[in-house]
Amino acid sequence: MKKIPIILIFGPTAVGKTELLLSPVFNNSEIINADSMQVYRGMDIGTAKPDKGFLKRVKHHLIDIRNPGEQFHAGEFVQLADSLAEDITSSGKLAVICGGSGFYLRNFIYGLPEAPPSDESVRNELQAKLSAKGAVELYKRLQSVDPVAASRIELNDHYRIVRALEVYKVSGKPLSSFSIPDKPRAKYDIYLIGLQRDRSVLYERINERVDLMFNSGLGEEIDRLKAEGCDAGSPGMRGIGYREFFQAESQGFGPERVVELIKRNSRHYAKRQITYFRQLESINWFQPDDVEGINLGIRHFLER
Repeated sequence: MKKIPIILIFGPTAVGKTELLLSPVFNNSEIINADSMQVYRGMDIGTAKPDKGFLKRVKHHLIDIRNPGEQFHAGEFVQLADSLAEDITSSGKLAVICGGSGFYLRNFIYGLPEAPPSDESVRNELQAKLSAKGAVELYKRLQSVDPVAASRIELNDHYRIVRALEVYKVSGKPLSSFSIPDKPRAKYDIYLIGLQRDRSVLYERINERVDLMFNSGLGEEIDRLKAEGCDAGSPGMRGIGYREFFQAESQGFGPERVVELIKRNSRHYAKRQITYFRQLESINWFQPDDVEGINLGIRHFLER
């Protein structure tokens, strides 16, 4: 069976992934979004979501498909991306996955871990504990039963904390004990494009992007989302650029500190992204401005 050709474009936040998609080499492509926050409706400014004009020029999938109060996880991403990749290829176009959520990308390349399926009753029980006692207590429990998984999960990632505890309760085994696929899935022929910039340049771009977000009305976007019922526990509100506003409310600091925190957290996130991406194999690294080199690499991949 012929493999499905697919391009994966990734890199840290603010590196320049979106701008690259305007290159002529992608004229016959459709984009599958791999940004875990851009799946949420109404979260446009804080996620640096492409505007409507851009989305008309470059067709995107998996943008604005969930409300901020709904979960969206890697398993759903892989399932939807698989279906889209087949449909896009069947229509004679090139499927391109683009984004910075490394966990989504890794699971797409290698497949999902062989952990047990979700148990609704156990999950509901854990969600009730999360609501009643907070994330800290559940996280401490996870650290005691599965310290390896806990070391990979941030305290604000409530979904993954609950999932890891659910797996332990259902199976009696820690999530980290289940095998993680380490060979790319056979159905795809994948060309990986990693975008990178000098660290100082990247951090400057991050700071400039955050300033632009505030000038474009990020504060007003937060107010609207809160008026629509979003709170600190909403899955969408746990993203950088949103959670800091709720920290300000609970800890009593002002807007200037919110700006500083978003910049700092974005820089730290970019550093973690870079480390995570370098664990992937067969990456073709480019500067985002090297459009000619990227085009040449894609043409060679498609013609071989």
